[in-house]
Amino acid sequence: MSVRNSLLILPLVIALGGCTMMQPSEDPVQIKLTELERRLATMERIVDNQSLAQMTQQLDALERRVDQMQGVAETLEYDAASTADRQRQLYADLDSRIQDLESNLSARGAASVLEGGALSPGQLPVPGGSDRDNYQVAFELLKEERYEMAATAFQQFLVAFPDSELADNAQYWLAESYYASDKFEQALADFEVVVKNYPRSRKVPDALLKTGYCNYSLRRWDAARETLSRVQADYPETTAARLAGQYLARMASEGV
Repeated sequence: MSVRNSLLILPLVIALGGCTMMQPSEDPVQIKLTELERRLATMERIVDNQSLAQMTQQLDALERRVDQMQGVAETLEYDAASTADRQRQLYADLDSRIQDLESNLSARGAASVLEGGALSPGQLPVPGGSDRDNYQVAFELLKEERYEMAATAFQQFLVAFPDSELADNAQYWLAESYYASDKFEQALADFEVVVKNYPRSRKVPDALLKTGYCNYSLRRWDAARETLSRVQADYPETTAARLAGQYLARMASEGV
């Protein structure tokens, strides 16, 4: 190689050597890349923070909406409960007033009957009253010896309250109403209903006794004697049995 060529190559070698010896932190290109990466990371953090902020705002808005809806629901629930309470109070008040009115009407109706008012067939002595109310008025009519009205009252009682626990008594006193007014055939039929339809009633011994009495009044001596003897045999420790014995003695003294 000529001296001249060597002199031309030497500056190039020095320049290359200088580039090779330069540190990365001093490299302009590397500096630019680092700066770009830093800016990009900063922008990403800003975007992330903005997204998080937006989500937080949306969540806060949703929570406020839920609170508002819960408040509305609680208000509606309170209003509904208040309305239901008012309705119950109104119903109770109305029911009480109706009961008072019914009681007053029933009392007036009973008073009217007991004071001598008429009682039509099919009419209860205490319209709208309970079974016990109507039974009591019918029984009062019987005690006052108003037998026809008592019979009507007991008849209607049995129609209106067939399942009442007082039905057997009502049937017995219906028959008694006829017996007391000397309607022995009708009385006999109704006493027999007591025995047949209410076999466990405490009125059965008395109904059998009165059946014997009715047969005696109708001059059916054999039937009367048979029934009175049955009372003595089936219910020996009762008042009915004692009265049946007295009647049998009477029939014997009369020769019938």
